Amino acid sequence: MKTFQGLIPGTIWKYFEEICEIPRPSKKEEKILEYLIEFGEKNNLFFKKDAVGNIIFRKPAAKGKENLKSVVLQSHVDMVVEKNIDIVHDFEKDPIQPFINGDWIKARGTTLGADDGIGMAAQMAILTEENIEHGPIECLFTIDEESGMTGAFEIKPGFMKSKILLNLDSEDEGELFIGCAGGIDTIAYFSYQKEVVPVNSCAYKIFIKGLKGGHSGDDIEKGLGNSNKILNRFLWEIKKKFDLRITNFDGGNLRNAIPREAYAIITIPYANKESLENYFNIFASEIKNEFVITEPNPDLFLELVNIPEFVIDRKTQDNLLNALYGCPHGVIAWSQQIKGLVETSTNLASVKFENEQIIVTTSQRSSVDSAKIDIANMVESVFLLAGARVKHSEGYPGWTPNTNSEILNITESSYQKLFNKKPIIRAIHAGLECGLFLKKYPDLDMISFGPTIRGVHSPDERLNIGTVEKFWDLLIEVLHQIPKEKRAEH
Repeated sequence: MKTFQGLIPGTIWKYFEEICEIPRPSKKEEKILEYLIEFGEKNNLFFKKDAVGNIIFRKPAAKGKENLKSVVLQSHVDMVVEKNIDIVHDFEKDPIQPFINGDWIKARGTTLGADDGIGMAAQMAILTEENIEHGPIECLFTIDEESGMTGAFEIKPGFMKSKILLNLDSEDEGELFIGCAGGIDTIAYFSYQKEVVPVNSCAYKIFIKGLKGGHSGDDIEKGLGNSNKILNRFLWEIKKKFDLRITNFDGGNLRNAIPREAYAIITIPYANKESLENYFNIFASEIKNEFVITEPNPDLFLELVNIPEFVIDRKTQDNLLNALYGCPHGVIAWSQQIKGLVETSTNLASVKFENEQIIVTTSQRSSVDSAKIDIANMVESVFLLAGARVKHSEGYPGWTPNTNSEILNITESSYQKLFNKKPIIRAIHAGLECGLFLKKYPDLDMISFGPTIRGVHSPDERLNIGTVEKFWDLLIEVLHQIPKEKRAEH
C-alpha cells in the first residue's frame, strides 16, 4: 500500500487501493469479479456467483456467536466513469489514480469510485479480519448498480439467507438511511436528414465546461448548472437571429449524473460572425451572473473550426431545440411527509448524435410511485410533441421507510454509544438497491450507512478520510450488537 500508507483502518484502505487498480465500469465488471473470486480463493472463503455475475461470500460466526442472527453486508462492484474533457483515461484499461488532498481522497481528473468501492473494501476487511466478534456473515457484491441495477433486478430468492441487510452505499457519515426513491429513465430518439452546409458559412464549436456536475439524486436540489440546458438555451436564442444550423450536439454521459460539459458544432452565415461573437460574450456573462453562487467556475467559450460535412434539416433542428428547452430538469416536488426531502425530480442527462439519430436520455426519481410515472409521462409528452420516438426503462421501486425496524434501533443505539450523539435518520432521494431486494426478500430488515463522499458521479468525487474510521467502527459495533436468532418452540 503506497498512497494510503498509515491511514486507519489499514485493512479497508489496503483493499480500497487494490480496487482502484482494477477497471470496473458499469456493465464491464469482468475484471473486478475476477479479482473478487481470486480474493475468495486466496482466503479460503465460501462463495458463489449467480448467472448475471452477483457474488456472495459466507463467513462462519466467531466462536461463541453461532446463535446470532445472520447478517448480509451489501455493496455494488461497478462505478460511474466520468472524466474531465482534457484528461486522457481509458476506464476499461487504466487504473484510477487516487491521491490525498488534505482530509480527502480524490482521483486525478476522474471519478474516484468510492461509490461504492469503499463499501466493497469494508466487506473484504470484515471477511478477512480474524479478531471481530460477529455472528454468521454474508457479503453480497452486486453488478451494474449505476446503469440499471441489473444485479439487484436479477438476484434470485434463496441466493442470500440472511434477513438483516446492511447496505454500505450511503455517502453521509452520521446519517442512517431507511428509505430511498424509485426511478425510471425516459429516452427520446430523433431522426434527421443530412443537408449541405449553406454557402458562405463559418463554423464554430461552442463549449460549456467547468460545471460541478454531481449525483442526479443527491445533488438535484442544489441549483447546479446543467450543461445541456445552458448550451441549448444559447442555441435556441440564436437560431433565428443568426440563421443557425447544427451539425452536432454532445452533452453529458450518464443517466444518473447532472451533466457538467457539453459542446455543439454549428454554422452561421459568415456575415453574422462578429455579431454572434458579441452576443455569445454577453450570454456567457449572464450565465456566470445567474450561477454565481452554485457554479463559481463556469467556462463558456467558442472557437472557429473547419466547415463540417453536413448540417441537420431545419425541422429536426427546431424540434430538438424546442424539446430540450421545454424538457423539465430539477426538483419537481418536495416530500409532504419528510421535511427537506426531495420527493420527485428529473434529470436531462445526455444528448448524443449516434448512428444518424439523436438520442436524449433523461432520468426521473420519486419516493411516490405514481408521481414517478407522472413526471416520466410529462417528459415523454414534450418529446412526442417534438416528433421524437420515446421509450421508458423498466424502472425500479423505492424503499418505504420502516421506523420500527430492529436493525434501525440497533444501529442508532450503536452510533450513540460510540460517538455520544444521535445520528440523523432519514430517507434519500437517490436510488438504492434495497427496494428491489424487498421484492424478492419481503422479510428483509434493512438499513444503509457509509462514510462521507462528496461530488459523487463527477471528477470532483472525494472521500473524507476521517469518516472511514467512524464508518468502520459503526459497522463493527452493529455486528457486535446483533441479537440471537429466536428458536421456534416445540
